[in-house]
Amino acid sequence: MGVPSFYRWLVEKYPKIVNDAVLEEMNVECSTKNPNGTEFDNLYLDMNGIIHPCFHPEDDSTPTTFEEVFNKIYEYIDRLFKIVRPRKLLFLAIDGVAPRAKMNQQRARRFRTAKDTQFAEEMEEKFRKQFEKEGKAVLPKEESQLSDSNVITPGTVFMHILSDKLRTYITCRMSENPAWTNIKVILSDDNVPGEGEHKIMSFIRAQRSSPGYDPNMRHCLYGLDADLIMLALATHEIHFSILREEILAKNSGYGLSIESTTHRADTHSLKSRGWFKERPWQNSSIEAGIELEKSEMCKEEPWIVNKKQKYQFLNVWILREYLALDMKIPTSDKFEYDLERVIDDFIFICFFAGNDFLPHMPTLEIHEGGIDLLMHVYKQEFVNLGGYLVDMQRVQDKKGGYIKLKRVEAFILAVGAFEEKIFSKRTNLREGKLRRILSDHRNSVTKSCKLCFIQKDHEKNQLDDGISSDIVYSYDIANVHRESELSASAIDVDRVQNNTKELKKKLKEYIKDQSDLFKDGFLATDKVKLGSLGWKERYYREKFCAQTLEEIEETRRNVVARYGEGLCWVLLYYYSGVPSWTWFYPYHYGPFASDLKGLTQINLKFQKGLPFKPFDQLMGVLPPRSAHALPISYKELMVDENSNIFDFYPIEFETDTDGKRFLWQGISKLPFIDEGRLLVETRKLESELKVQNCN
Repeated sequence: MGVPSFYRWLVEKYPKIVNDAVLEEMNVECSTKNPNGTEFDNLYLDMNGIIHPCFHPEDDSTPTTFEEVFNKIYEYIDRLFKIVRPRKLLFLAIDGVAPRAKMNQQRARRFRTAKDTQFAEEMEEKFRKQFEKEGKAVLPKEESQLSDSNVITPGTVFMHILSDKLRTYITCRMSENPAWTNIKVILSDDNVPGEGEHKIMSFIRAQRSSPGYDPNMRHCLYGLDADLIMLALATHEIHFSILREEILAKNSGYGLSIESTTHRADTHSLKSRGWFKERPWQNSSIEAGIELEKSEMCKEEPWIVNKKQKYQFLNVWILREYLALDMKIPTSDKFEYDLERVIDDFIFICFFAGNDFLPHMPTLEIHEGGIDLLMHVYKQEFVNLGGYLVDMQRVQDKKGGYIKLKRVEAFILAVGAFEEKIFSKRTNLREGKLRRILSDHRNSVTKSCKLCFIQKDHEKNQLDDGISSDIVYSYDIANVHRESELSASAIDVDRVQNNTKELKKKLKEYIKDQSDLFKDGFLATDKVKLGSLGWKERYYREKFCAQTLEEIEETRRNVVARYGEGLCWVLLYYYSGVPSWTWFYPYHYGPFASDLKGLTQINLKFQKGLPFKPFDQLMGVLPPRSAHALPISYKELMVDENSNIFDFYPIEFETDTDGKRFLWQGISKLPFIDEGRLLVETRKLESELKVQNCN
């Protein structure tokens, strides 16, 4: 789920839902009593949360071969198995081909990853040349099979080999480990369409509808994505826990938005409750709801997985109790309180704060208390709305009885009433942040350090030109020449290793600085100026190229219609599986909450369609830099200028950072794949495919 700070918000709001997991020594017998106090029946592994950390770990144990990655994955699974100790079932789910609605997000991520990686490699080469001119010997770049994390996509050779390796691993464990002997093990690999977590949920739904199902079954699901929490709630299973690594604040700053980071990090302020504090509504006015704890203003602090790999259980049954208390609707003779329907409504309203299938709505940010606001409006307006927003017992209703669109529209328009104040507050905070940065910069630039600043700036410019700064020769030049004449065998190994660490550190800091658009007081553009007079018209002109008032209104209606379809699509996806493999939201930007008028007019019927074939999905999500992961004939479609679909794969593309501070917050404005054009070309090539030996 595209709600990167949801987990942190949830844990801070309801701290008792988590408890630390106990991990005994690896040589302890797994068939013994679970030290965590709960005997779990089933363990489900969303393998995406395992593959990525093993492919590009945060620590220094960076693998260079597929085999090293596989070994790390085996150790990872063993560790999780040791914690949970399932007694009946182990389900390993690898992402298969995703619905088209998700592919657009995957495409944006992978193109951005390729762009960031290319920049990092270019800068590393410049730093290496600089170190060479300084006479600082460093270790050569290691040859690696893992230079492109985009191979973690269904249909690649890496994923095919991984599936084979996991089958061998499972067979070995079941024959040698007593704890594996009496359980059922299911591997759903990338050949099975669907995202891993949703394949798990489909399995649980099927089990629940089976005769003789035990309602006291105890489930544990491992994964790092926030949507796992929502999916667990959506099962309405009482005995459900989410296992994941403990998340810590990262004080070292920001890096590039490489995809590895997006899979392992949450972005949220450690202390902030946001603008909408936990209980601002009980005895205060609406104005009080927009009060911000100034000392904790909108910090965009990254979160990283604890390198010591401490684990936590998030206990869904306790979360359900919290929601029962916190989402208590006003008593009325007209409505019967139904916790299961309240939970379904909670899941639905959280879609407005973000998800993986629709672009972010500008109105709501979790670190500003967006979900707190949604919950407040829901409780305050419940009676006026006429009751619950969704009825998931009618999920199979072909006429759309599972959602009450008139109520949804009234609800989100009530949220939209806060937009002006939200945007005004956001603008004031942004300007205040910039003023503080400028003030700090002026105070730090004293007479004694001005020269240092100029030198550093000059050195940076020289580096950008690929030339070593003259400053690097300000120390013992003769010593540099003497060291450069030494043979490689005579160079001190420790010194080389230290130089290499220094290079990596400088590279990381340089990339971090380049990703900060406020660096040295530089303010990125803010063309829309949300909250200022005319902001809504500017938004549609800048983001949707609508010029006249008539065009703006027509665009708004189209955007709202597609966004409303998307809300229904996501809801069905969470509760009954993929409603359409081919549907997707055809814009890069979302509407405002106050624009969601006319939802009752949207189309609630989806054409099921078929999932893409693996190579077709690769063509739909991979950038040209990752063309090596495709069969040769498919690769040519991507890189040959004469290809009929060459325009799908731009090397350079616009990243919209308007109003943003960090590059990784930008929106990659890539052309959407035309499915018809793509499939016409790929169908011509299928007969040319040959079986390849991947071993």
